[in-house]
Amino acid sequence: MARTLINLPKTAKAGAVIEIKTLISHPMETGYRPGPEGRLVPRDIITEFVCRFEGEEVFRAELFPATSANPYLTFTTLAERSGTFTFTWTGDNGFSQTESAALTVT
Repeated sequence: MARTLINLPKTAKAGAVIEIKTLISHPMETGYRPGPEGRLVPRDIITEFVCRFEGEEVFRAELFPATSANPYLTFTTLAERSGTFTFTWTGDNGFSQTESAALTVT
């Protein structure tokens, strides 16, 4: 399991724009780099990131081999009601990780 960091406010006023920051530890191997024996190191990247709020998609990103290791993504959304954000990273070799964080709207 990869280490993740999710930064979003715990509370927000109704109608406020909030910033969400995510970081996941992942080597993001492109598949183009030769290894110690001269053979190409197999590709191993995160290919997709999806953020949902109470099941409704609010942000999606498609990632490619040129993305750096440990992808850091920042985006904004509108705080309309209290609930839970779910963050899912998927990638090569069956990689999938899901984390969640709650938001309370006042």
